[in-house]
Amino acid sequence: MLLYLANYLSQFDSSFTVLNYITLRAVFGALTALIISFMIGPKLIENLNNRQLNQPVRNDGPETHLIKIGTPTMGGALILLSISISTLLWSDLSNIYVWIVLFVTISFGLIGYIDDYKKIINKNSDGISAWTKIFWQAFVAIIAATWLNSLAVDSNATSLLIPYLKNVLIPLGVFQIFVTFFFIVGFSNAVNLTDGLDGLAIMPTVLVGGALGLFAYVTGNFNFSSYLDIPYISGAGEIFVFCATLSGAGLGFLWFNTYPAQVFMGDIGSLSLGAALGVIAVIIRQEIILIIMGGVFVVETLSVIIQVSSFKLTGRRVFRMAPLHHHYELKGWQEPKIIVRFWIITVILVLIGLASLKIR
Repeated sequence: MLLYLANYLSQFDSSFTVLNYITLRAVFGALTALIISFMIGPKLIENLNNRQLNQPVRNDGPETHLIKIGTPTMGGALILLSISISTLLWSDLSNIYVWIVLFVTISFGLIGYIDDYKKIINKNSDGISAWTKIFWQAFVAIIAATWLNSLAVDSNATSLLIPYLKNVLIPLGVFQIFVTFFFIVGFSNAVNLTDGLDGLAIMPTVLVGGALGLFAYVTGNFNFSSYLDIPYISGAGEIFVFCATLSGAGLGFLWFNTYPAQVFMGDIGSLSLGAALGVIAVIIRQEIILIIMGGVFVVETLSVIIQVSSFKLTGRRVFRMAPLHHHYELKGWQEPKIIVRFWIITVILVLIGLASLKIR
């Protein structure tokens, strides 16, 4: 929005052309999202408390979580609002990829909102049924996948990039739709499963989102993509602005979500952020890199799959409790220790992912 204004004003003062630089708008977008979070956060938390929109605590969860009873949830609305406003202000709104990412993010946020609201009304951790949730997630993901597939102008947009190897692209064709579906729905639920401790999910999301923004910037720049020998996707660079707003909004939310949390993001935040990471990775052809950098989300999800499968097949549990962070809680680790160590692991994984830009 402001880009249009800047382009108009540049007729009178050429200094406004500086906003044509994606990097500058990304910085402004991140700062705007951060400021919005700081300004609205306290009032939102107060409103959630007044309405008694509190997080239901699992009956079978660790006893240490009983102290969290009464903490408001649905704080992810703050993240969505900050991202949406900042992206609309600083992005090039003629870029179709911006609208696709916003569509997926807001749609999954709406699904999460309904899930959170039902949990609060029922006063337990059971929201909408799993099948209902998956249905609507699949519905949105298929729309996004079909939309993206219709925009493909060459094989770069429908090929799976194998990182760390030179010029290794696996053509997917129409199967790209299934890959898109898998990453959007998969990472949406992966982030949701990880969101079980104060700040545990949001900081890895900020780190991975920021790194994906860097990938988007070089992917959308013909010179950089040629130099780094990665597929060039015209227009993908604008996603950097969205990623910056995501990181800014995430840091702003972390201010209130850090241990001991004043508010939880709820499904409205975790589902939307996970879906955003998934669709961004698909657009810039970095699906495998997302699996690497988002390793914490992947392992948390695998721990649930392994636990459920093992119990159904053998009657035994592999972990004391799933997802994995609860396993460490029951082993006696303090909550801040688990959170920070998972953050450190994410930093390492993000650096490994970024190394793929040069290692080929």
